[in-house]
Amino acid sequence: MLISPQSAQNSAGIQTLLDAEKEAQKIVQKAREYRTKRVKDAKSEAQKAIEEYRRKKEEEFKKFEAEQSSGNKKAEDEANKDAESKVKEIEAAGKKSGSKVVDDLIKTVTSPHPEVPEKISKED
Repeated sequence: MLISPQSAQNSAGIQTLLDAEKEAQKIVQKAREYRTKRVKDAKSEAQKAIEEYRRKKEEEFKKFEAEQSSGNKKAEDEANKDAESKVKEIEAAGKKSGSKVVDDLIKTVTSPHPEVPEKISKED
């Protein structure tokens, strides 16, 4: 059996196409691997960016919280000072006229003056 020159060319052409297909499959596989790697890298970079953003916002919140609590502390201290001064005023007034108030209460309780209420006296 003799192989004709045209059939040898066809065979060589088919072999060339098979080699080209194998090479194309290698290229496609490399492209898929590259794409997969890029997706993983992008996810990793995005996660880092999210963590950095979260850390930054937490720091801002802690700073804001500290500022607000110090403002509340100032208001609380002022309220305590005001309350202490009012208590001192009340104590001073009690010391000054406390015995007179007690004497007046005792005098009023021990020496009653009966009076008819206005409603009852108007009904008569």
